[in-house]
Amino acid sequence: MCPHQPPCPSHDEPDRDAARTLASHPEQGWSLLCNGVVLFEDTGELLPDGEVIAPHRPTDPLTPSAA
Repeated sequence: MCPHQPPCPSHDEPDRDAARTLASHPEQGWSLLCNGVVLFEDTGELLPDGEVIAPHRPTDPLTPSAA
């Protein structure tokens, strides 16, 4: 599916988020990657086989702890 050299990681590999972006829609909060993964701004993912990956990285900025 991927025409790049070296090829982008497949949608079933752990580093699938490293694939190149084919279409970006930041106003809607998602991007389509070369491997068919739809990546959402909250880090959730929709894989080409329909599997849903829940958000897996914090999206809120860290706040300093009170001393």
